[in-house]
Parts: sequence; structure tokens; C-alpha cells
Amino acid sequence: MHYESFGAGRPIVFLPGWGGAGSEGRDVHEPVFEERPGWRRIYVDPPGTGQSPAVPSITDQDGMLSAIADLVDQLVGDEPFALAGTSAGGLHARGIVKRDPARVLGLLLRVPGIVVDRAQRTLPTEQYLVKSPAYQEAWTDKQRRYYDPAEAQADLEFLGRIQGDVATYSLREDPSARFEGPTLIVTGRQDTMTGYADAWPILDDYPRATYAVLDQEGHDMPVQRIGLYRALVSDWLARIEQRIEHPDA
Repeated sequence: MHYESFGAGRPIVFLPGWGGAGSEGRDVHEPVFEERPGWRRIYVDPPGTGQSPAVPSITDQDGMLSAIADLVDQLVGDEPFALAGTSAGGLHARGIVKRDPARVLGLLLRVPGIVVDRAQRTLPTEQYLVKSPAYQEAWTDKQRRYYDPAEAQADLEFLGRIQGDVATYSLREDPSARFEGPTLIVTGRQDTMTGYADAWPILDDYPRATYAVLDQEGHDMPVQRIGLYRALVSDWLARIEQRIEHPDA
């Protein structure tokens, strides 16, 4: 499985959305670490995405989660680590936390996929979509630089077989688990893919969570509010560092 690694220190693993590659998460998050050394950043291409080939033996989301979790174990060994998951990557991150929450230093969920069945999601209506020329230009540029190349690289047949059935796209076991490490949940007010409301009910699982809904942002967040998003991530990292230095704080 392909991944990119930068820096040295405490490991933090970034998991992309379904069909996405690690490059988008890399370019969004790397500027945050210019003023925050001491982290080893790992950006993963899950099976069938980016530069990672499909694995025919993986036929459902549990198989995908196991492959990702095995890679994390190989890369970090026995070290504690932080996790950041985008969209479906948020489902994978929560699944890893549930397996062993004591190993995880902190959890970031960006536009997380909470309700797998799209028909059951609580989504904002189309009337709230951002239609300003500035947003559309920024969105088109991001689509061209990241999402179009990711789609061209992805094994869509492999991914589609899993995603095409709620039974195989869901985890067999609910990933809900109490996690008391610093957590950040960031959603988009105009996200018509996973929405923002479905992430609110999981908040009780994370007593040390910041929950944010960013206006003028959709599922591709951040597009316009990049500075605000990065400030929230920086604050999350600071809370992790504080907890490491002062475990009782």
C-alpha cells in the first residue's frame, strides 16, 4: 500500500475519502506543520486508490479497514499515534480507534461519513449550496488538481463493488466507542454528501471534542475557509501536545 511520510516525531496518519488519494490531505495539512514540528505525517492511499493497487480479496468495508489498520501497525509499531480521517476515512479512523483507543493520541474527523446509507442521511437542501463565482472557481481548481486525477487513478470497479451495497459498504460492527483523547470534528454547512447534522449525535463518544460547522463549505472542504480549517487543526494538535505533556489536564 502506497503512502508518503514527512518529518519525524509522533506519528499522525491521514486517511482520505472513498476513492481519494493522500495528496489532497497532504497539501491541505502540511502547511500546519511548518510551525508545529515534532510530528511524522503519514498520508495513505488505501487499496484501489492513488498508487495502491486493488486487493481482490477485499470485498467489504471490514476488509478495507483491516488492510489500513495493518499498514498503520507496520508503520508506527508500538508507538501511540494520532488519526485524521476524511469522509469514509473518518469511518476507518473510528474503526481503528474502537480496536484500541488507548493507542490513539487524538482523532480528527473531516466531513465524516457517519450514516452509510445515503437514503437515511440528514442532508442540507440544494438551495443552500454556495454559488458565488469565487467559490465555484476555487472548487473547480481543487477538482482539477485533486479529485479528477484521483478518480482517474482509482480502481473504480473494485471500489464500486464495495460501495454499491450498504451491507458491504458498512462495517459489520458499529464503530462507536468512547474516546477521551483530543478530538476535532469539522463539517460543512453546505455538504450535500455526508451533511453536518449526522455527526452531532456521536459527540457524546468524544468528551474532549471540538465540533465545528463551517459555512460556505461543502464535502470538498476546505475550499474557501482554508485558513479557518487549518487554525482548527493547529488547535487540535496543540491540545494533543498539551495532553502528552500534562496527562491530567
